[in-house]
Amino acid sequence: MKISEILKSDFIIADLSGKDKESTLIELTDYLEKNGAIKDKEALLSSLVEREKLGSTGIGENVAIPHAKSEEIDQILTLFGRSVGGIDFDSLDKKPVHFVCLVIAPAHSTGHHLKALARISRLLKSQELRENIMKAQDKNEIYSILLNEDSSFI
Repeated sequence: MKISEILKSDFIIADLSGKDKESTLIELTDYLEKNGAIKDKEALLSSLVEREKLGSTGIGENVAIPHAKSEEIDQILTLFGRSVGGIDFDSLDKKPVHFVCLVIAPAHSTGHHLKALARISRLLKSQELRENIMKAQDKNEIYSILLNEDSSFI
């Protein structure tokens, strides 16, 4: 699975404004609703909040990968956001989050979304990638950086 299969260039936010987990999840679901990807943002937000109660999806190294399932979609949907100022996301390493990759899977999806989560996690482990994304000027440059790094994986 390539990142380009699950992340489209329209679904990059170059400068998230949320300062904490809740406001960021609201911002992400608002974005998906405004861009026609979902209709029921409250249901999605509720699913994301419930998932966070199980344990933070702030996985460390300034990265969070919130995820949930939705009845509204029939294929994996990903939204990537960068926060220059950092977000308090209750991360495992207590560091602020600068990179949020929201993954929404179809409600009846089984292993496909786990492959997506693993691919994203592996991709964002690269310190060089994270540094380059922080230097990027806009969402198009962020998207290019992500695809270029992803193409180096087998």
